[in-house]
Amino acid sequence: MTSEIRFLMCSPDHYDVDYVINPWMEGNIHKSSRDRAVEQWQKLHHVLKDHTLVDLVQPQIGWPDMVFTANAGLVLGNTVVLSRFFHKERQGEEPFFKQWFESKGYTVHELPKDLPFEGAGDALLDREGRWLWAGYGFRSELDSHPYLAKWLDIEVVSLRLMDERFYHLDTCFCPLNGGYLLYYPPAFDSYSNRLIEMRVPQEKRIVIAEADAVNFACNAVNIDSVVVMNQASDNLKARLTAAGFEVIETPLTEFLKAGGAAKCLTLRVTEPVRTEVHANVSVESRTLRLEGHLLDSGLINRALDLVVENGGSFQVLKFELGEQRQSTSSAEVKVSAPDHEVMEGILAQLIDLGAVHLPQDERDAKLEPVTQAGVSPDDFYVSTIYPTEVRINGEWIKVLWQRMDGAIAITQTPQGVTARCKLLRDLEVGEQVVVDVQGIRTVRKPEAREQRNTQEFSFMSAGVSSERRVELVVEQVAWELRKIRDQGGKVVVTAGPVVIHTGGGEHLARLIRQGYVQALLAGNAIAVHDIEQNLMGTSLGVDMQRGVAVRGGHRHHLKVINTIRRYGSIAKAVEQGVIKSGVMYECVRNGVPFSLAGSIRDDGPLPDTQMDLIKAQQEYAQLLAGADMILMLSSMLHSIGVGNMTPAGVKMVCVDINPAVVTKLSDRGSVESVGVVTDVGLFLSLLLQQLDKLTSPYHLAQIS
Repeated sequence: MTSEIRFLMCSPDHYDVDYVINPWMEGNIHKSSRDRAVEQWQKLHHVLKDHTLVDLVQPQIGWPDMVFTANAGLVLGNTVVLSRFFHKERQGEEPFFKQWFESKGYTVHELPKDLPFEGAGDALLDREGRWLWAGYGFRSELDSHPYLAKWLDIEVVSLRLMDERFYHLDTCFCPLNGGYLLYYPPAFDSYSNRLIEMRVPQEKRIVIAEADAVNFACNAVNIDSVVVMNQASDNLKARLTAAGFEVIETPLTEFLKAGGAAKCLTLRVTEPVRTEVHANVSVESRTLRLEGHLLDSGLINRALDLVVENGGSFQVLKFELGEQRQSTSSAEVKVSAPDHEVMEGILAQLIDLGAVHLPQDERDAKLEPVTQAGVSPDDFYVSTIYPTEVRINGEWIKVLWQRMDGAIAITQTPQGVTARCKLLRDLEVGEQVVVDVQGIRTVRKPEAREQRNTQEFSFMSAGVSSERRVELVVEQVAWELRKIRDQGGKVVVTAGPVVIHTGGGEHLARLIRQGYVQALLAGNAIAVHDIEQNLMGTSLGVDMQRGVAVRGGHRHHLKVINTIRRYGSIAKAVEQGVIKSGVMYECVRNGVPFSLAGSIRDDGPLPDTQMDLIKAQQEYAQLLAGADMILMLSSMLHSIGVGNMTPAGVKMVCVDINPAVVTKLSDRGSVESVGVVTDVGLFLSLLLQQLDKLTSPYHLAQIS
C-alpha cells in the first residue's frame, strides 16, 4: 500500500441511468443493474484499497452521477477548483462536494456560475507534475483554463476534444508515471495532437485503437506502476507491460452505460506540488463587436460556428436586437483561443465577416519592415476582397487598391500615412507590412431583409443558379447592364474560347458594338477562334453552321495566327480590312481595350498576346480599375484570376457549364456575385433578347 496516495469515491447507492447527457446513455435509461453496479464498484474499491487509501463521500438521493467523483473538482496540493457542471442534471452535486472538501481543510475555489468546468474529468496532471492537461469542447470551457493556471500556479496545456463519445478528457487520455501517455488521437483536433506530440516523446506515447477506446481503456487509474482499467486488448496489455506497467482489469460495464469507468469513479485528492513549476497559460481572449442583420441573415450563427470550428470558445457578453424590421442588431462577443496562433486564424475569418474590436480592446496594427524586395515579413496579414482599414498611431486608415491575396504595405508620404494592398512581388525595401491580425477591420455591406427576400432577382444572392433560374438572372443582368451603360459606368468581360465554340461570339460582339462592354480580358485562344470563325467559318476546325469538322480544319487556327502575325497586330489586320467582323473586330472599331494573357499551351501566339505573366496581370488590374460589373463567360482560369483581383462591391456574374467554376467564384464571399450554371452561348443569346426588349418602343412606353 502506498499510504501517501488517496482517492475519493462515492458508493453507487443511488446510481442509475436516469437521463441522457452523453452518447453512452442513449438507450440505457434505467437499464443498468443496481446489483451488478454495486458489485463492480466494490471490486474496484477493493483493488484500489490494496494499493492506496480511499476516502468516501456520502451519496445523495436524486443525484445518481455523484458516483463519478472525478468530476467533483480538481485537486493540487491543498487547493481544489470546484466543478461547475455543464448540465443541470449534475449541478446539484456541487454543494455536497464543496462541503466535503471544506471539511477536509482544502482551499476551495469556485468558478463563475456560467463558466462550465468538470474537474478532473477534464483536467489531468502530467504524472511528473510538470503541467496540467486541460480539455475543452464539450463539458468544460476554454475560458476556465486561465483560472486553473492562476489558482493552482501551474502551466496549463489546452486540448480540444472533437468526438462526442469522448466528451471528457479522461475518457480518451491518461497520463502515466514515468512520462508515459495512454491516449486515443482521433478524439482530438490536429492542433491538439501536435501539442501532445511536442510534449510527449514518441517512445512514451501509447496510442490505442478504437476498440480499446470504446471500452474506456484510457479511463484508467494509475498508481505508481499499476494501471487499473475496465478492459484492455491483449495487444494493449502487452505494450503496457513492455513499458513497465502492471495492468489490472476489473469489469465496469454497468458504469459504461452512463459513460464512465475506473477513472470517472475516482478522484485523486493527494496531488503533490512541484515548487519550481509556476502558472503559465497560453489562452488568449479578445472582445469583438458584430453589427448587421445578425439573426435573419445567420451572421451571428456563422461567426460563432466559425469560432468553435477553428478551435476557439466564445461568450456572448451583450446582444442588442434591432427593434424594427429595417433595424440592425449588434453583439459583443468574447472570443478565446488556446494560443495566439489559433486566435490569429479565428480573428482573420471574423474580420472577413465584418467583426471589429471594441474600443477598449483596439490596438494599432503590428508592422514589420520589408528587408528584401518582393519578400514580406513572416506572418503578414493576407488581404481580402472587402474594404479594409488599418489602425496606425490611433487612427483608422483606409487601405487602397483593395484586392485579395495581397499584403498591406504602409508608407510614409508628405501627406501622411498610406496603406495599400500589394502583391508580394511588388513590395519594396523601406515599406512596412501589416503582420498579425490586430488593428485591422473590414467594412461589410449589411444584407437588408428585402434584399434577401428578393435574392432570386438580385445580385445579393452570392449563390449558384441552376438552369431553371437562367431567365431570372438574365433579366436582372440586362437591367444592370442597361443602367451601367446609361450612367457611363464600366463593364468588364472576361471570356474563354467556349464563347466562340458555342455560338456566343456574335452575341458578345453585339454587346461590344452597342456600348455594353468597356474592356475585354481573355487569353490567346478566344481571339484566335473568334478570328478563325470570321475568316474561315470554323472554330477549332468545326464548321459553325453545320457543326461538323471540316477537312484540314485543325490547321485553321494556325493559319489565322500566321495571318495576324504578318500584319503585326489584330488592330492592323482590322485596319487593312482583313478582319471584318467578330468580337476582336468590334473591340478595335469601338475603342474597347483588351488584354490577352498568354499561357504555356498557346500556339503562335498572336502578336497581341502578352506572354509575360506579370505584365499580363498588371494589364488586367489596370483594365479592372473602376469596374461596376464583371461578366465572366466560361473561362475558369481567367475568371478566377480576375476574381482574385476584384474588391467587394463590384457586381460579378460568372457563367459556366461547370458548377465547380461558378461555385469557386461564389465562395470568395462577395454578396454582389452570382453564378449561373448553363451553356454560355444560350446565356448570351437570352441576354441580347432581354436587352432588345428593354430598348423596344413598347417597353420604353411601358416604363415612361
